Formats: sequence, C-alpha cells, structure tokens
Amino acid sequence: SITRLRHAGTDDQGPDSYTTLLDATRRVRPFPGLSFKESLFLAEAIQEHGAGKRIRRLTLFQKLNRSPTSGTSRTLITSSSQYGLTTGAYNAEFLDLTPEGRTASDKSISTATRLQAQINLAILNLDTFKQVFEKYAGNRLPPIEVLRDAFKDAGIEDDLVQEAAEIFLANTRELGLVRQIAGSEHLVSVDTVLDEAHGQAGGAAEDDDESESESEDTPSAEAETAEKRSKPTKTRSSGSGSDLDDVCFIVSPIGDANSLFRKHANLVLTSLIEPALADLGLRAVRADKISKPGLITGQVIEHIAKARLVIADLSFANPNVYYELALRHAARKPVVQIIRSEDALPFDVGQYRTVTLDMTDIYTLVPQLELHRQEITRQCRAALNEGVPSLTQLSLFYPEFWDHVGK
Repeated sequence: SITRLRHAGTDDQGPDSYTTLLDATRRVRPFPGLSFKESLFLAEAIQEHGAGKRIRRLTLFQKLNRSPTSGTSRTLITSSSQYGLTTGAYNAEFLDLTPEGRTASDKSISTATRLQAQINLAILNLDTFKQVFEKYAGNRLPPIEVLRDAFKDAGIEDDLVQEAAEIFLANTRELGLVRQIAGSEHLVSVDTVLDEAHGQAGGAAEDDDESESESEDTPSAEAETAEKRSKPTKTRSSGSGSDLDDVCFIVSPIGDANSLFRKHANLVLTSLIEPALADLGLRAVRADKISKPGLITGQVIEHIAKARLVIADLSFANPNVYYELALRHAARKPVVQIIRSEDALPFDVGQYRTVTLDMTDIYTLVPQLELHRQEITRQCRAALNEGVPSLTQLSLFYPEFWDHVGK
C-alpha cells in the first residue's frame, strides 16, 4: 500500500526510497507515449547541441530552454528511450544517441538511409507495432475499431488500445507509410517508401499522387455525410461558464452565416473535433454559441481561461484567434492547435501540439478524415496528460512572465 511505501521511504533507506518504490508500482506503458516525430526532437537536439555525442541532461535542456524536471521533459526522454533513439533515463546525468538513433537523426546522410532507421525505430523494432503493421501492410487502412482489436490481439491491455492505435497511426503517417490510393487510405510496404526515397537521389520521398487512379471506391458517400454533419447542433456545442471541467473550448475563425469561414468552422467542428473529443469525455463549445461571432466577451474569456482544454484553429490567419490563443497561453492550461496545410504558420508551432489538416480539396480531405480525427484525439489526450502548466512559447522562452503579472 501507499502507507507501507511511505514508511519504507522514511526508514534507513533514505528519502529517495519512497519515490523509488512509488515508481516501481507504476505500470510501464508497453509503447512510447509520444509519436516518433515528437520523440525524434530529442535526438536531433543531441545532434545539434552535442555534436551527436553524449551530453549532460541538464546542459541539453538548458540549451533547449526547457525545464529538465518537468513532466513534458520526462515524457520526452522516456519516449525517446523506448523508441531506441537515446540512452539515459529522465533522471540520468547523461543522455546519448544509440547507433540507430544517431543514423535516424543525422541530416547529413542520405534520406533513404535515415528513413530506414526511422521506420525501424518507429515501427519494426516495437513488437506490437510491427505485428499490426505486418498484418495490414499493402492493404487498405482498417477503421480505428479494427486497429484497436488488432492491438488487443497483440497483447495491449484494453484501456491502452486506443492510445496505441493513435500513436501507431501518427507514426505511419509521419513516415509516409499511409498513402491515398484510389480514393482511400492504404498502409503501404516499407519497401515502397524506401524505393521512392532511393529514387529521389537523396531527396525526400514524395507523396504517391501519381499512383492514384480513378475507382468506383470514391469519397462521395462520406463527403455527403460530412456535408450533412457540417452544421453543429446546439446540444453538443453549448456550455455554461459555471462548470467547464468537461468543456473543450473551440477558438476558430467563424465569420458570417454561409461564409467560407463559417463553412470551414462547421466542417472542422462536426466532422473532426467533436468525434475526436468523444473518447475523451469532453464536449465542444464554440464562441458563436455563447456570444455574437467576432466579439470577445467576458464569457468568451472565461471559457478561454477555465475550460479544461482549448483547440485553436489557426487557419485563415484570423487576428481574434491569435489574441485568444495568447490568452490561453497566459492561462498556462492545455491547448492544441490545428491549421490547414495551405496556411503559413504565423509563428513556430512545430513543437507545440499542432495538427495539420490537408484540405486541398474534398478528394484529399475525405479519405483522411479518420486519420485527422485520431491525431486530434492523440494530441488532446497528450495535452491533458501534461496538465498545468502546459508547455507554450510563453512558458518556454519567458517563464518569468507570470512574476510580473499584477505588478
């Protein structure tokens, strides 16, 4: 029990024994808690700040302007180690690259060689991920329910199969293993991706647009469904400012009725955000349901400050969205950002939980709807797990900000 552990830590073993024993009772997640791309950040940081050699953990995080003891930093180190990118635990004096981690993060070597190492670490070296990948490689990407069952069959416990599927989808997508073919998403083989990388003479592998062909398997059915769902209901999108523990507040460009901005906001809310929040037990509340669109009222600010989670849509470079996002950063609470792939980022959000949506046209968007939903769910879950204070540009680059508030 916790009582026995506490007594054990206060006996002759010293004060660290209690923490050590508590750590020993925590269940070890059988897969990394971050996506491979997110974890690769640590290996690339060692390449940049340590010349690819062993470096003191405190020195590295000082270079990164990050707290070495924060929950976010611990998760990053642990996930990087689980992928086999780095050696050294979150409390180790030194961090170092593994041989394959060095290859995966070395931008001076060929793209194909680096990509092979990344695929090995992200998929093939992880038993459960490898089992699921080999089961479906070369075929149409199965629905999320089928993926969950596959991970359960691979030995993942019931309460972790959703997260395992989310991480798996993120990794395969980031490494180019998910391709749109004949109007649907397919899980392509490793050889396909590597052959393309070799064919690019060291360049980055391109999307398999040329291989797409016309087929009776078109996105028209789901497109029609998405269109029907694109007007949010008041039931799912209304909320009271008095109790916001189950609220995800949506910061979004809204615009007038029937405008492009409103159609975009409705589609993203009903077809992506609301389904993504369902597994997290959160309800979406958008500003136009509690105030007039375009007005930043006290109720809107209360939702920004108190909601358990905020999702900010940075599409269309809307100034109100930027302002409200800054307020959320000042509140130091969890936030996830989404943006269309065709929009230029207004600032560097690469390391700050951003989901990029390819909305080039309906034929690109519809086959990827489920992937986008799962990625939003994954990012939201991770943001909530990080808790408060959350990692943002403000907390990272000027943590003294809150010392001056109110002075």
